[in-house]
Amino acid sequence: MSGPPLIPVVDEGLGNTAYLLDLGDGRALAVDPPRDLRALRAAARRAGLVVAYAADTHLHADFLSGARQLAATDGAAILASAAGDRAFDHVGLRDGDEVDLGGLRLWALATAGHTHEHLAFLLLDGATPLGVFTGGSLIVGAAARTDLLGPEHTEPFARAQYRSMQRLLALPDTTGVWPTHGAGSFCSAPPTDQRTSTIGEQKATNPLLDAPDEDAFVTRLLAGLGSYPAYFTWLAEVNRRGPALLGAEPLLREWDVAGVRQLVADGAAVLDVRPVGDFAAGHLPGAISIPLRAQFATWLGWLLPPDTPLVVIRNPDQHPGDILWPALNIGYEQIRGELAGGVGAWTAAGGQLRRIPLVAPEDVDPGRALDIRQDGEYQAGHLPGARHVVLSSILSNPTAQKFNDRTIFVCEVGERSSVASEMAVALGVKDVVNFRGGHKAWREAGLPLEKGI
Repeated sequence: MSGPPLIPVVDEGLGNTAYLLDLGDGRALAVDPPRDLRALRAAARRAGLVVAYAADTHLHADFLSGARQLAATDGAAILASAAGDRAFDHVGLRDGDEVDLGGLRLWALATAGHTHEHLAFLLLDGATPLGVFTGGSLIVGAAARTDLLGPEHTEPFARAQYRSMQRLLALPDTTGVWPTHGAGSFCSAPPTDQRTSTIGEQKATNPLLDAPDEDAFVTRLLAGLGSYPAYFTWLAEVNRRGPALLGAEPLLREWDVAGVRQLVADGAAVLDVRPVGDFAAGHLPGAISIPLRAQFATWLGWLLPPDTPLVVIRNPDQHPGDILWPALNIGYEQIRGELAGGVGAWTAAGGQLRRIPLVAPEDVDPGRALDIRQDGEYQAGHLPGARHVVLSSILSNPTAQKFNDRTIFVCEVGERSSVASEMAVALGVKDVVNFRGGHKAWREAGLPLEKGI
């Protein structure tokens, strides 16, 4: 066998890849399937496959696993680490255990580091290694973060990650490397379009593997860790217990203006998923702007607590499923519905709209700029003289003292800054402006940037 018939299923927003392995008889192995199974099911249908096995490399912190759903609806056997103490039926695997897939074999390799119970799955054809599903133990150009269980575990897990990577590097150079985490993942991955590799290529190109010893490796790995969304702190436990099974396609209930007013009075937040320009032109006062795009789920999980009831404002061309499924994928199940008729219905009923001006690069005064991106983004390049307050800091302590009147909010493309702009207005800050297009537009206009702190 020259190579396995492997189908990657990429989630560009969360930066992850699930895999479908064609077992040659109409059955498939799914590795790290998400709760949002739409893309994976479509890939299986196109290939004429039924999922017989669903394997999880670890207790995921960035998305809910779809393995339990595949077991319930497709009859798939769940393969996962016995050390994960999962509270639902599964085949618990330990280091060295093998699963006969009907010709191919799957060999469990204990690879702690990213999580304490992490397994890599080595795919064998006879005695020949074909590839290894590495989860977060070895990813293209890096290794996944080790700080998700708290600071007291960060360095010990990093040392375990070093040993796990050394174990994987003992495989033949031709062995495929099939990680779950990739570019865009807050589980830590470099910005590259490449999502799969080989052991030999990683030996030659992965900068972490240049480290001369374990101590140097740990220093390099920990230096690259940035912040991550709040939901990472609790999602792994939901995966351990087992995500709730889903029945019919989720629906977005319609509410009239009076119903929405009552929901808000009872504590619901208004979630506006329209593009930034539409939000700026007129939105319900106090609404949270999270434009519907690939990264929608990440920012939903970063900006709002999971138990907050939500009422959606959308445009007619934005499909409800593209709002509900990403939310369910990270455990957000409190979307109560939407305002029927959107902002038009709101104004027709006498409701007021709030507007936030947008400015183009040529109209931006860098001295008024407040950069709300992550520390690493700011240090890599920012508008000359721009102040810096990370958005998560604003959210955790939303006080007007963080802002100046006449502030121009700046992020990478103008979407995070839309959230901060509305928050500042609600706090009474005067003459707030959002920078349309953000740093991307600034760079494309050929304007200068500063680097460093």
